[in-house]
Amino acid sequence: MIDARFRIELPGRLWIAEVSTAVPTATFRLLSGLTTGDRAVELGEVVADDPAAVEERIETHRNVESYQRLEATDDRVLARYETSDTGLYEFARRVGVPPEFPVVVTNGWYEFDVTGTQAEFETLRDTLEESPLSYELLSVVHTDEDEDILTGRQREFLNAALREGYFDVPRECTLDELAAGLDADKSTLSRTLRRGQARVLQWYLTGPQRAGQPDRR
Repeated sequence: MIDARFRIELPGRLWIAEVSTAVPTATFRLLSGLTTGDRAVELGEVVADDPAAVEERIETHRNVESYQRLEATDDRVLARYETSDTGLYEFARRVGVPPEFPVVVTNGWYEFDVTGTQAEFETLRDTLEESPLSYELLSVVHTDEDEDILTGRQREFLNAALREGYFDVPRECTLDELAAGLDADKSTLSRTLRRGQARVLQWYLTGPQRAGQPDRR
């Protein structure tokens, strides 16, 4: 089994993305929620320097139809509200990650944990790779040493880049030349190389020797 922590950039059209981006230092925790047709009823918490100002943004947002404050302190507010924006649930289902509460959102990014088999983890990674939204793999634990950390395309592109001298100093080929040789779109190639390099670095720094150990970072 694999335990991993991801951060995904939320689509900007979601109300939580709009509000959290407007107040980037605030932390939004969706403690529970359920959808009923085209509505979502949620219990949410905001932690911020000025929670009342953030609360006002939520309460007056065009997609929030009712709002009830339940508890408030100097740096925290807890509320129950109903929204016509069910995009977070649809987004989570689309990328294969049903929301596990609490859902944490900060500055337009959705952070979550996932536990699953190698096949399930690979499916999620492939889905995220195809998404135009940015994402980060924050940690991977309980991973067997022989598991492949790269997708097939990442391995193909990294091998070609290494073979053609793209990583040499000075470089033996440019990104344009590498893309032409692979018959790949330049932006796709650049993104895939960057993500592949990040995964190799992540794996190297966490190390297979730490597989199965709790993440203490």
